[in-house]
Amino acid sequence: MIQRASSLFVAGAALLGVVSLGGCATKKYVNEQVGVVSTHVAEHDTKLTQLDQTTQDALQRATAAGKLAEGKFVYSMVLSDDSMKFPISKAELSPEATARLDAFVDKLKTDNRNVYVEVQGHTDATGPKDYNYKLGEQRAEAVRRYLNEHGVALNRIATISYGPDAPVAPNTDKAGRQANRRVVLIVLA
Repeated sequence: MIQRASSLFVAGAALLGVVSLGGCATKKYVNEQVGVVSTHVAEHDTKLTQLDQTTQDALQRATAAGKLAEGKFVYSMVLSDDSMKFPISKAELSPEATARLDAFVDKLKTDNRNVYVEVQGHTDATGPKDYNYKLGEQRAEAVRRYLNEHGVALNRIATISYGPDAPVAPNTDKAGRQANRRVVLIVLA
C-alpha cells in the first residue's frame, strides 16, 4: 500500500511537471510580447514629449501675453443694477444705463487714447449655468452694440460672459442677486 501511494505520488508529480512545463511560454513568444509592449511604451513616450512641448509653448505664450498686459490697465467701470437695472433674465439697457454709457463714451473720446474695452457680462446664480452664460453674453453684447453705435470702434471692444462665476455679493438674498446682475467695463491701454 505504501508502495502504491508512493507510485501515485511520483506519477502525480510527473504529471504536474509536464502540465506546468506545457504552460510555459517560449522564449520567442516572450520576446515578441515584450517587443510589442516596448513599442507601445515608446509611442506613449513620444506623445507625452509632444504634449509636454505643446504645454511649454502655451505657457510661454500666456506668459508673454501677461507681460504685455502688465501695467496696461487704465480704469474700470461697473454698471450694476443701480444704473443698468437689468431685470431678471433680461439684457435691455435702461435710460439710466444709456446715460452712464454716454458719459463713458465721452470719457473715452476726451482721453483720446488708443484704448481697448473689455465688456464683462455677469449674472446672478438663479437658473441653469448655461442659460446664465448666455444671458451674461447678451448683456455684454447689448453694451458693446451701444458703444459701437456711439462711436467706439468694434475692433476696440471685446465681450466675455462670466455668467454666475464671479459674484460680488452672495446670491442668497435679493440685494446680492441684484448686485451680481451687472456689466463691468475694463479699459486697457
